[in-house]
Amino acid sequence: MNLDYIIPNNWSILEEGFDPNQVKASESLFSIGNGAMGQRANFEEQYSGPTFQGSYIAGVYYPDKTRVGWWKNGYPEYFAKVLNAPSWIGIDIKINNDPLDLFASKKVENFRRELNMKEGWLSRSFKITLQNDVELQVETKRFLSLDLDEVGAIEYSVTPLNSNADLVITPYIDAGITNEDSNWDDAFWNISNVTVENNQAFIEAQTMKTNFHTCTFMQSECFVNDKKLELQPKAVKTDSKISFTYKQSIKQNETFTIHKFGGYTVDRSHDENKLVAAAKTALHTATTAGFTQLLEDQKQAWAQIWDMADITIEGDVKAQQGIRFNIFHLNQTYLGTDETLNIGPKGFTGEKYGGSTYWDTEAYCIPFYMATKDQSVARKLLAYRHNHLQKAIENAEKLGFTNGAALYPMVTMNGEECHNEWEITFEEIHRNGAIAFAIFNYYRYTGDFSYIPEMGLEVLIGIARFWHQRANFSTQQNKYVILGVTGPNEYENNINNNWYTNYIAKWCINYTLETIEKVKEGHSDDFARISGKTKITDDELALWKEVADNMYFPYSEAHNVYLQQDGFLDKELITVEDLDKLQRPINQKWSWDRILRSPYIKQADLLQGMYFFEDQFTNEELERHFDFYEPFTVHESSLSPCVHSIQAAKLDRMDQAYTFYLRTSRLDLDDYNHEVHEGLHITSMAGTWMSIVEGFGGMRVKNDTLSFEPKIPEQWEGYSFKVNFRHQIIKVSVNQNETRFELEGDKDLEILVNGKSVMISPTDLITV
Repeated sequence: MNLDYIIPNNWSILEEGFDPNQVKASESLFSIGNGAMGQRANFEEQYSGPTFQGSYIAGVYYPDKTRVGWWKNGYPEYFAKVLNAPSWIGIDIKINNDPLDLFASKKVENFRRELNMKEGWLSRSFKITLQNDVELQVETKRFLSLDLDEVGAIEYSVTPLNSNADLVITPYIDAGITNEDSNWDDAFWNISNVTVENNQAFIEAQTMKTNFHTCTFMQSECFVNDKKLELQPKAVKTDSKISFTYKQSIKQNETFTIHKFGGYTVDRSHDENKLVAAAKTALHTATTAGFTQLLEDQKQAWAQIWDMADITIEGDVKAQQGIRFNIFHLNQTYLGTDETLNIGPKGFTGEKYGGSTYWDTEAYCIPFYMATKDQSVARKLLAYRHNHLQKAIENAEKLGFTNGAALYPMVTMNGEECHNEWEITFEEIHRNGAIAFAIFNYYRYTGDFSYIPEMGLEVLIGIARFWHQRANFSTQQNKYVILGVTGPNEYENNINNNWYTNYIAKWCINYTLETIEKVKEGHSDDFARISGKTKITDDELALWKEVADNMYFPYSEAHNVYLQQDGFLDKELITVEDLDKLQRPINQKWSWDRILRSPYIKQADLLQGMYFFEDQFTNEELERHFDFYEPFTVHESSLSPCVHSIQAAKLDRMDQAYTFYLRTSRLDLDDYNHEVHEGLHITSMAGTWMSIVEGFGGMRVKNDTLSFEPKIPEQWEGYSFKVNFRHQIIKVSVNQNETRFELEGDKDLEILVNGKSVMISPTDLITV
């Protein structure tokens, strides 16, 4: 734990007391979004202290030219960057000609910031003494509408406490912005039009290279003591900014309030020539409803989300706050309305990782969206990969693969690989396996096989072809080997026979062969179309099977465990417990060379495979490998603690499971890895949900039947969650003495509880 200023609360993220050293961290933690756009929790008023300004639009990106020390064949030409978009939140304020600036003030008192997760809004309140000795009470509230996802709204109130005051309020929109992570300091935006009409402002801009067209807009209304004013602002335009200046004299203890509405229209949803018209429509809808009604609508929209997605925890406020924080941000980032969008590791909270799609979606996020929303949302995520299949084939061709072999990108915005670290781009090929596993997992959970003949089988064939070509026969081992890879543990680069990579390659081939037979038998028309398109033959399938049946897996007879990769035992095997705490995190304290020579594991690697394919291993095998590898795991990846929590729970090690759960659920809130100022770990947040539902709840699908093996940490009085399983909603409530099951649906459902069949019906409460 490296941060401890967030106040525990069941439904809110709370900060009390103003500390400039915490501003960047809080800008991440209090970020807001609505699936279509998002923004860091930057102050609306000017702030002269250190800050990371960030506003982002879903699906809008820039291909920033790759910057490396030297070029190698196969490098992607660019790294796709989520763009810092034109900002619409700004409201500069002067009182008696002195600017309101928390960093430059004489005193800030009673500072309080709240991210209300239950209702979906962000607020601040504080008392400030300016340099001219005017004392003010300031109250702000802001949200991004779920119902009108092109619109956000701000309520900003100022009350002079010790004198009358002349206020100058200047709301603005500003397109003169840059990315913090630009490789070459290129201009990302071209501003084409700056327009003022009455009390409305519009800036039209398009991205360089990718040519996304956007319109940033705003409109404001002013009040004194809730009475609307008919003020005519002075408009000022520059090439990249529009501001409206309102002047008002107010008496001591009177409250001046501005309601500002703003947001974006984008050519992903509108004709590029009609973005201003679309913005006017959005503003008309928003201002007609008004701030108060929009806020009520926001509360209702979030109530519907929480009704299905909420996990309750009794008796442990920090644990409760952690899981809701994760569920909240997952829903702010992706709501499943657009199959051309996906889930970036930082969501709308920062620029690290480029805001692009990683294997995190398939490995961690799809289970959350399958169970907490309609299955169509998860299907859209799978359709996203099918839509990029041709790009995956082209990515493989660039590396020398043929015959329709597909290598899905490690990082992408449009299906094209855009990650420029060679040990990731060329070697972290296990991402292919996660995509195939997600197809399997989707069918296993939803029972919806239709995706596979419609789209999924083509993806599986491309992936199987890649694995067949990527493996080579070793006369030394008399087996097929996979050389020069990086597994999920990124603290091992360019190694041979990573167990996880080899295992998932073997599994992918076998699963594809099984699926081909199933489609051939049950969907002959689809099979004819697919086989005609892919030109698969029985001879080719036999070659695949030869590779899968003879895959090599390194093993230690002395330790009775599979080795993470060839040569792992050659390392100096010093456990994390014996590592000087001052050396942690090693990725910030050590050279990369030292990390690669160490035994330390960034995230679950071999154990990741045993999590995916646990039905292929006994509990005794899992325990043996868990005991061997966990002591070397530093968990410096956000994706690591959740897998360990699930497996510790499976092994009845509830203290360990609870510790790992707290770490995954409060990874950002407590800033375990010293990096929250860069943004949040959105995709790993789904792992927090998995830690409870799959870990403590023991939820699995076994033999086409939903199964639970409930357990509860001793620190909790009880917990509950809902899952949507094949269009029926099951609520599971666990306490220290019993587990209760309730069913929302129209027919009975058989489930397994601790291995025994239990029938639940919509009218009964079943207690086990």
